[in-house]
Amino acid sequence: MVRLLGKWLGVALSVLAIPYLVSGIRVESFGTALALALVLGLLNVVLKPLLVLLTLPFTLITFGFFLWVINGFLFWLSSQFVSGIEVQSFGSALFASLWISLISGFLSLTLTQEKGRFRWSFERGQAKPRNSSSDIDLEKDSTGRWT
Repeated sequence: MVRLLGKWLGVALSVLAIPYLVSGIRVESFGTALALALVLGLLNVVLKPLLVLLTLPFTLITFGFFLWVINGFLFWLSSQFVSGIEVQSFGSALFASLWISLISGFLSLTLTQEKGRFRWSFERGQAKPRNSSSDIDLEKDSTGRWT
């Protein structure tokens, strides 16, 4: 469950970074990014397998690159359900989906899980003190709040 919340937060953070990386995308707030990440995750679970199955011939012919089009379409579709995000073109949605995949994939690689906490560590494989300045460390306290 903690890992799922960490991935959701990672996708939300990558959605917040998209307007700085792709022109034609506007995200209003962190709450909007969280909502978009939730809707995008639900569409990826429910709709994406069906779309992949229906477009399997195109995916095979393009050596898997058509999956990028499906991801762009799902990003565009999820933006239609969430107010506070503006996608000006399908090309912007394509590049946004690429950046989200790259950023959230990187964050998934750096996410470590411990009992009652999760940590993103950006200095993998190097000797460093626990809780270095490059870590994002969240821990549950006795009341169940993340600190």
